[in-house]
Amino acid sequence: MTKTQLNPVIHAPNRLRICAFLTPLQEAEFQVLRDELDVSDSVLSKHLKQLEEAGYVAFRKGAVNGRQRMWASLTKTGRKAFAGHIEELTRIAGVIDA
Repeated sequence: MTKTQLNPVIHAPNRLRICAFLTPLQEAEFQVLRDELDVSDSVLSKHLKQLEEAGYVAFRKGAVNGRQRMWASLTKTGRKAFAGHIEELTRIAGVIDA
């Protein structure tokens, strides 16, 4: 039986918050994520790129009122990785609480 471990890609606070925000959604616009996390465009871009490189986030680009927009969504792999990470955090918290 393989023991679940914390996921180093997801564990960083901003990436954890991105995954948590995207989990119940089909997708979220870049600006909405930026405002929710209260970070700069460059900080959000950096974290999204790391999640994308791991295969956890996918993007869709398009124009709205003539302006380019980008939406992010968790991939199936990303959802599974996030669920495993949360499971491990919960297990650790249960051990500490006991």
